[in-house]
Amino acid sequence: MKTYSRITGTGSYLPPRRLTNADLVAELAAQGIESSDGWIVERTGIRARHFADAGMGSSDLALLAARQALQAAGVEAKDIDLIIVATSTPDMVFPSTACILQGKLGIKGGAAFDVQAVCSGFIYALTIADSLIKSGTATKALVIGSEVFSRILDFKDRTTCVLFGDGAGAVVLEASHAPGILATDIHADGSYTDILCVPGHVCGGSVLGDPLLRMDGPAVFKLAVGVLDEAARAVLAKAGKTDADIDWLIPHQANIRIMQSTARKLKLSMDKVVVTVDQHGNTSAASIPLALDTAVRSGQVKAGQTLLLEGVGGGFTWGAVLLKL
Repeated sequence: MKTYSRITGTGSYLPPRRLTNADLVAELAAQGIESSDGWIVERTGIRARHFADAGMGSSDLALLAARQALQAAGVEAKDIDLIIVATSTPDMVFPSTACILQGKLGIKGGAAFDVQAVCSGFIYALTIADSLIKSGTATKALVIGSEVFSRILDFKDRTTCVLFGDGAGAVVLEASHAPGILATDIHADGSYTDILCVPGHVCGGSVLGDPLLRMDGPAVFKLAVGVLDEAARAVLAKAGKTDADIDWLIPHQANIRIMQSTARKLKLSMDKVVVTVDQHGNTSAASIPLALDTAVRSGQVKAGQTLLLEGVGGGFTWGAVLLKL
């Protein structure tokens, strides 16, 4: 009998420190940086975001999201034989955040590793976990996106520091005889490295280069709209589905304008798009699983519905997953 993979539980975690646009604008003003709630909302749709406290790392956020997902799936941590954490803000250079998380869960033996595809990271991680389950390498996986982007923001650059937030989202993905993940599609184009990057690294005990996020917003927007549509078409074709089969679009929560453009291309009403960017900001690899869990727990997204997940991020990376919940 053919083996598929299926999401059986979701979870998420947002740090308690919530900053509205007004809060952030006030902090920036104290540094002589001008911005406004209206400027941020008009360009991005973002109204608030969460920042982690200094002592909290990506593995801590991931742990709290993972526990929620395990509880929702009715699975014990000891049953997990694969952990993949998508993150661009790991706890340390090595070991991986996934290995650190495995230790915090009190389990061992199963594979654990990180995926670095920036905002497309969860799509990449879910694709990899799906393949490993289908091959028989794993049976129960934790797939997590976890980020503390507040640590790599330049608070003198109002065009980027207002965009991002911290958080984590998790799913339990299990082997199943019924189709769950219907199709996946992932890509990258390294010729666009410079339009979204953190161009610093550690060498000889010092940071070389620029350790803060840099982005060419217009270039990212232009590229994102096109590749997201291509990835969506690709997974629909692979699964033998059409736009009409999509119950919910759950895109990377980067910018409401990109999300609206993607929905228009798919002939979807915004009523069929899960939107959390207004309250979470851009949480990079965490944004899709955060949005998924938020929608599941609110009753917006229900079991049996067909979901299109898609993301785009630095690299330049992009991809999509079509699944039945």
